[in-house]
Formats: sequence, C-alpha cells, structure tokens
Amino acid sequence: MATQTGGPRILLRQLRETMADPLGAQERLNKIVDLIADNMRADVCSFYVLRDDGALELFATHGLKPESVHITTLRLGEGLVGRIAAEAEPLNLTDATTHPSFAYRPETGEDPYRAFLGVPVLRSGQTLGVLVVQNSAYRIYGEEETEAMLTTATLLAEMLSTAEFDSLIKPGSDIDLRRPRLFSAVPFSEGIALGRVYLHDPRVVVTNFIAEDIDEEKARLEQALDSMRVSIEALFQRGDMQTGSDHRDILESYRMFAHDRGWVRRMEEAIEGGLSAEAAVERVQNDTRARMMRQTDPYIRERLHDLDDLANRLLRELTGNGRIGPVDLPVNAIIVARNMGPADLLEYDRHKIRGIVLEEGAAIAHVAIVARSLGLTAVGQADSIVSMCETGDDIIVDAAGGTVHVRPPADVVESYAEKVRLTARRLEQYAALKTRESVTRDGVKVELLHNSGLIADLHAVEDTGAEGVGLFRTELQFMIASKMPRLTEQVELYSEAMDIVGDKPIVFRLLDIGGDKVIPYIRSAPEENPAMGWRSLRLALDRPGLLRTQVRALLQAANGRALKILVPMVTEVREFRQVKIVVRKEAERLARAGGAVPEKIEVGAMIEVPSLLFELDLLLPECDFASIGSNDLIQFLTATDRANPRVASKYDPIDRPRLRAIRHIVNACRDHDVPLTMCGELAGRPIEALALLSVGFTRLSMGASSIGPVKDMILRLDLAPIRKAVAHALDDVDNDRPIRELIAELARQQDLPL
Repeated sequence: MATQTGGPRILLRQLRETMADPLGAQERLNKIVDLIADNMRADVCSFYVLRDDGALELFATHGLKPESVHITTLRLGEGLVGRIAAEAEPLNLTDATTHPSFAYRPETGEDPYRAFLGVPVLRSGQTLGVLVVQNSAYRIYGEEETEAMLTTATLLAEMLSTAEFDSLIKPGSDIDLRRPRLFSAVPFSEGIALGRVYLHDPRVVVTNFIAEDIDEEKARLEQALDSMRVSIEALFQRGDMQTGSDHRDILESYRMFAHDRGWVRRMEEAIEGGLSAEAAVERVQNDTRARMMRQTDPYIRERLHDLDDLANRLLRELTGNGRIGPVDLPVNAIIVARNMGPADLLEYDRHKIRGIVLEEGAAIAHVAIVARSLGLTAVGQADSIVSMCETGDDIIVDAAGGTVHVRPPADVVESYAEKVRLTARRLEQYAALKTRESVTRDGVKVELLHNSGLIADLHAVEDTGAEGVGLFRTELQFMIASKMPRLTEQVELYSEAMDIVGDKPIVFRLLDIGGDKVIPYIRSAPEENPAMGWRSLRLALDRPGLLRTQVRALLQAANGRALKILVPMVTEVREFRQVKIVVRKEAERLARAGGAVPEKIEVGAMIEVPSLLFELDLLLPECDFASIGSNDLIQFLTATDRANPRVASKYDPIDRPRLRAIRHIVNACRDHDVPLTMCGELAGRPIEALALLSVGFTRLSMGASSIGPVKDMILRLDLAPIRKAVAHALDDVDNDRPIRELIAELARQQDLPL
C-alpha cells in the first residue's frame, strides 16, 4: 500500500481552507479532487453528481481527461459508480476491471487504472453523488482512507446544497437533491394550498464540520449523549407516558438506541477521522438512513423515524439549537411535520399558514379537527416527506387528490393555480348562499351550525350564514395555555364568544381532555389505554374544583343571557345528574352574590359512549338537548383507535352497524322530544351529511368550510325518496350492499354535488 502524504486530518484541514477560499464553484471542486488525490496518493479522484433525470454526471476529476467533465454520464445502477449510488454503500476493489458491474467510458482515459474506492455522497439518506479514487497499481484502500473519503463526502453533500453550486448545473437540468417529488397522502380536510415548506421540527444545520481537537470532540459527544439519555429517562416519569402507550413505545426505542454501543462507536470513529461531534452524528445518521431506507421490512423502516428523531435530539444537545419559533413563519407557509398535536398547531400565526402535511396522523385526530376549524388544507400519512424537503421549498397540497408536490415544476404550479382560482369562484358561489334558508326541495328545514373552539374562527358564523355554534370546544383554551387558565381568563373567553355570535345560539362543551388531548400541567397516572381511561367527564368529576370553576365562568360570562352547556363523554345517567347539580348550585351561588343569572340554562348530554345507547330512556328525560359526538362514538363502536392510521380507515362510519346505532339515537330523541345535533366531523362531508339526513337528522354542526358545500347539496335535495330507500336498506337483513354506495347512487340520480 502506498504511504499517505498527510492523512485524513491534514486533508480535512486543507479542505476547510479550500471551502473558505474565494473561488468559483468549478475551481473549488477541482481543487478538492486534487487535494484528495494528493493526500491519498491516488492517480485519479473523480466526483459524480446525481442529476434529476437519474444520470450521474462527472463534475470534477483529477487524473481523467479534463474534457470528459460535464460530458461523461452513467445511469443510476450502471457501472461501479452507478451501483454505489443505487446501493448507497462504499465499494473497495483491487482490480475494478474484473468486477461484473464495471462499465468503461473511453472518453475518460481510465484504461490503466485498476484499484478503485468509491463512496456515496449522502444527505438525509438520499444519494446526491459519488466520490471515487483510483490507482493504476493493484491495491486495497485501508479503513482510514475509506473513512477519509466518507468524511470528505459529508462536506461535498453540504456544498451541493448551497446556491453556489447552481452555476455548475447545465441549463434545463438540475441535481437530484432539488428535483420535484410527489407524495401520496390521506386527506384531512378539503382544499388546495400553494406555499412554502416550514418544517415544524427543522433539522439542525451543522456549520462546524472539522475537529480542532479530537479528544475534546469525543468529550463533547459523550456529554451530549449523557444529557440526552437523562432527558429521555425523565420523559418516562411524565404522567402521560402511560404503560403500553405509543409514546412510551417510542421512548423505549429511543432508550435502546441511545445506549447502543455500535451507534456510539461509529460516531467516535467519525470523530477520529477528523469530523466535529455534530458532523459525526450527521455522517453516521446519513449512512444509517441510507441503509434503512432500502430495507423492505416495515419494522426496520419504522425504527428509521426513531433514529432520525434521536439523532436530531443529539444534534440539538451539541449545538444548543432549539426549534425555530413560529415568529419566523413566512407568509403562505405549509407546516410539514412527522406528527404534531393541536396545541403545536395553535402556537403558529394562523394568518400565515395555508396548510399542514404530516407523515403520520389520521383524519379524525384532534390536530386534523383543529386544522379544519382554522380552514386549513391538511393531509397526513405522506411517508418520509420530512426528510425529502427543506424549509423554503415550494410545495402544493392537494387534499382532494390526496397528493403533495414538493418543488413542483412550473406547469404543475400553473395547473394548480388555475384550480385555486376555480375554488375561489366556487367559494363565491357558496358565499352567495349564506342568506338562503337551508331547506330541501321537498320542504325539510335543516339547521346548519358551526363547530368551533377559537375566537378567531367564530367570525365565520356571519360569513357562512350558519344559524349558530353547535359545538364550542372549551378545551382548546386549556391546551394552548402554559398553566391552568384562571377564572377571569375563562370568563373573558366565553363572554367574547357569546358577544361575537350575538343572538345566535352557542353550545359550550365542558372540558374534554385526556386521551390524545394532553394538558401538561394536569398530571395523571400511567394508563394502558388512555382513550378509554381517565379523561373528559371522569376527570372533571374527580377534579370537582376544575368543573365548578368552568361552570362558574360560563354562568358569569353569560351575564343574564341564555346559556347552553354540553356535557361530554357521559357513560351513565348518574354522572349527568351530578353535573346538573353542580350547574344548579353554581347558579344559586351566583344569584346569592347578586350576579346576573342566565335567563335560561339548558344542559345537554353528548352521546358518544355505546353503553349510553341502552340508557337513553333514562337519560333523555334529564336532557334539555343532546348531541352525538361521532368521532368517539364510531371509535368505540368499532374498537378502532381514531388516531391510529393503520386502523382508522378500516370501518366506514355510515355503513349499516354505525348508521343503525345513529338512527336508534335519532328515534329515541324524537320520542322524548329532545333536540338532537350531530356535532362530530361526520356532518361536515356532503355524502355523510346526506346519510345523516336520511335517518332523520335535521340539525348538523360542522367546520366553517363545510357549511357551503353541505347547504348547496341540501338546497338541491329531494329528501323523501332517499329516506325511504335508506330505511329499507337498513332494515333488509339480506342486503349487504354498502350504504355509502347506495347513497352515492341516489345522489347521482338527483344530480347532487357530493
């Protein structure tokens, strides 16, 4: 083996000086390959870049014919260079010409070269190019030399991402790093949004790549690992990390990886090769991600997300970088995240957001509900999108088509811009309907109401012509607060909400927290199944001070006006009676204090627990009104976790068993003369709203953006024949045709817009 002239540390020092020199992009690349060749005593050093058309183009060389630069290309998978790019693995050969993948390019003049070492240039696990050294003598490059090449490849990856590199790209072409990408996704709301990517949890940008003191960098790495491990252990002590929960399972993976000696050893070896601690973390994660992305085992691919998160945690420990705050949000931002909670979304300036894209999530998760409430275009289950885009990238979210375009070409942008213009005209048509009464062609009056939870979206009641607010989610105020909202703060919110809607009714749902709606300042014991655990009304009854304070705030906020209070997650009549007693006592207390007692107090029950269906004859005489929470009702009826994308779409909410249960509630409320509202997300889609109307509903509450499409459908609807056909289908035990299919056919016969 030839003797090195300087070794990897000398090479890195020289490369750092070269990166700082005031050179043009091509001149800088030429100097880099010269330095590598000199340092490794190689006859040839070449750098290939992967283009967006799948070709690997020679961008710089030392030792091959200079005229072959920007001329010689190899397809992805073709030749040794193409194989390295496709497999994202180094290749070290004594005689490259005997390898079955060898491909000869006569214009390069590489005939005499035998020894070959090639490494992939990676960023976020994506192959950006290939770095190669060759020698005419038969030799095997050592581990230290391979490590030096991999380290150099890390620097080249960062260079590729800079604007300086654009000058080397041929007109009409681009590099793969910036090529357009298309992702499939599951719609969470309707609409199309054009904007720019804003990563909710942006990757840490490493600026210091080269180690000045190897021992000091190792110590920094060890200190950061210790700190990260302590923070992970601390998370296990949090009340919301229930035994058996998804959160805890993720933390168990974090703990396992954080203590994995192989992972730590690879980072230490990268530091010994001359990288800083943070550059070593990024190098190792790039290599690991590239290998795991090419695995077909779904378990391994799931663990990739855990490793990405862990590496980012470690980088934050090393750099002290926190998440970029929402204050930095650009106009027309599309929030892209692996997952996020409703409180995370509410932290952003809603006036600057056009939409959200998640790698995970489900359409009935609370973050999706909040997105719809804010009128945002939202999709989820866009696999691996976080690693494939950067903050500032152009992005188009098509919720209707279930697609996301990252860095779309000009013709796609123009096509979607036209769709947005058409949507705007459709919205104008819906706006023209706001003063029209919502009555079917055969004379059935349907009351359309809003679901809300934010002061900001209450103004839409006037814009859409809704007849009131069928559901005001009071928990959103608690979820976005850093501490328990005081009585005066609650009074102020509820009073402002009532002021905005004026004479129209507004139904305040009592605090519905727990499950996937975690309030950090309300600690709870670990639970195996939090969705069916200590949440909502159960929590409120166990924390009577919390319940009394909220009821007191609502009574004071009404200031003599009529007040509607909705009790969530009622599981038996006794619980509902307990809440009514609290309301009565607080009203009496307010009267004794000389306050203005509401002129009328109505208390309703939310029907969303299946056991309550067998107590309706006892419950309904106690109720002034009732509402169905379809999200939880369907979840519990089908034993389906609504936030779990694997099962959330398994059951159609309007197929026979679910629609029969809903019809049972409708009939019971009619028999007891109790007004009934559907206030779950089910009411907000025209075809499902039609299914609800077909079983007797005449009051639907939904997100503001759904009012127009649903009213448009109702105004064209002849309801009687659809009610008759659906009733027959539900009663026909031998008919297994999906109800959705039947309703869609009936709608087509009437030319209804669904």
